[in-house]
Amino acid sequence: MSEQQPSTLVIAIDGPSGSGKSSTAKGVARRLGLAFLDTGSMYRACAWQAAEDGVSDAADLVALARAADLQVGTDPDDARVRMNGTDVTEAIRLPQISAEVSKVAVVPEVRGELVRRQREIVADTLAGGRGIVLEGRDTTTVVTPEADVRVLLVADPDARVARRHAELGEVVDVAAVSDQVIRRDRDDSTVAAFTEAADGVVVVDSTELTLEQVVDAVVALAGKVHA
Repeated sequence: MSEQQPSTLVIAIDGPSGSGKSSTAKGVARRLGLAFLDTGSMYRACAWQAAEDGVSDAADLVALARAADLQVGTDPDDARVRMNGTDVTEAIRLPQISAEVSKVAVVPEVRGELVRRQREIVADTLAGGRGIVLEGRDTTTVVTPEADVRVLLVADPDARVARRHAELGEVVDVAAVSDQVIRRDRDDSTVAAFTEAADGVVVVDSTELTLEQVVDAVVALAGKVHA
């Protein structure tokens, strides 16, 4: 029997840095034929623009976010990100942006603006007859608390640092990656609840699981929605 779910399915995946949210969300989206939204890429794009403009003041960051022409693709195989006409898909993954993104993400008004845009993307996708998998901070509690499936993906800190270092390769050393992962969790936890599961959110610990096994677990949860 096909694993394809009804087109209006919404799956939200939350969790700390390096827990595997993005890879899992893409895998689930591919498996079920759904759209994909990396909400964190929107914060990264704003951080990239802030670095380009030399902006750091909270009020200026809010103005930047509100004025941004921010386009985020929802194809799990080609989720391009464009900021004010520039393709920043690769640039926003650079270590220097990872190190700065929390300075943008902790500003409440910036979060409010980007959450508004994220909800619009979800609504537009559903209106077009397609379901969506979204991942990132606050997706299970703020962006789409009504999602059909809500997952908090967790992993041991050492595993999370190792995964993030593997993604970056030799670009940055393990100590720097550890600082980014642990510090970002600490900073973001002041404005987003992702360390404990809210009511109705299922915890999946990926520490000892392969990516395929984690995807299987989320797909199984989705299969129960309309069983």
